[in-house]
Amino acid sequence: MAQIHQPSSAPGLPAPGADVTLATMLTSSRRRLATLAVAAISTIGSVTNSHAQSPRTPPSVPSPYTPTGAPPAPPPLEAGGLRPPSSAPPPQPNEAETVQKLELAEREDSGRGLEFVWLDVEGGYEYLALQAFHSSALLDGSVLADSGSGISLGVGAGVRLVFLTLGARFRIAQLQDYNLWTLGGELGLHLPVGALEPSFSVGVGYAALANPSTGDFPDLDAELVDVSGVDARLGANLDYYVNPLLSFGARATFELLALWRAGAGAAATAAGLPATYADAGNGIGYGVTVSLDAGLHF
Repeated sequence: MAQIHQPSSAPGLPAPGADVTLATMLTSSRRRLATLAVAAISTIGSVTNSHAQSPRTPPSVPSPYTPTGAPPAPPPLEAGGLRPPSSAPPPQPNEAETVQKLELAEREDSGRGLEFVWLDVEGGYEYLALQAFHSSALLDGSVLADSGSGISLGVGAGVRLVFLTLGARFRIAQLQDYNLWTLGGELGLHLPVGALEPSFSVGVGYAALANPSTGDFPDLDAELVDVSGVDARLGANLDYYVNPLLSFGARATFELLALWRAGAGAAATAAGLPATYADAGNGIGYGVTVSLDAGLHF
């Protein structure tokens, strides 16, 4: 009896004769979908867990106010809500230059402190022309010369307030025929530059002739030649301070002299003086003095 061969089943398909139903196919598909869903959920969970354990730091964005290449400023230190005071900004170029100049001036300064009292002595040479600007028989010019030169000595003292000095000065010029002395007040302006100190002064005071004497009249009575008047003076000094106590310097002075002479009357004629001295006279002249001085400062 002949055998009937049934064709073999194709791969992936149920064997012939198997009980293949719609329910079986649906069950197999559901299992495959469930397996895929579990695998997908596991993958998503592992990625989420990895991100949660290692948070990603967002890239820093440079500030538009921070120069390119400059390191960022460190955050301020705070403790308990208190912030330490910020350090002072570095000095600007102008401030640094000013500080350097002040330090240099301090090094060059003579180190002198405040001065309250001063005293000086002077000696030099003076030229006088008593009737240079106006002449009205002040002196006759023969018995007593109206111009001449000689040694000048002086002394001054006063007080000082920073740059200003106020004091008095006495000076005497010794000419051949007489002496001229002056005494007056003096106001000075001082401009210290380290150990050097230039200054300028003005003064007004009293002036008079003393000890008139000539070869023809060796014992001339001073009352017969009574000359006095006003002295106005301008001066310029330059002093060097050896130390805060002692200084040496030089000065030049110009004086304007307005002098009057009282008439001696018959006494002048009796003494053999020219008739000029019997009547009053006056004159306006000047004096120039150059001298060296030494000063004490307290």
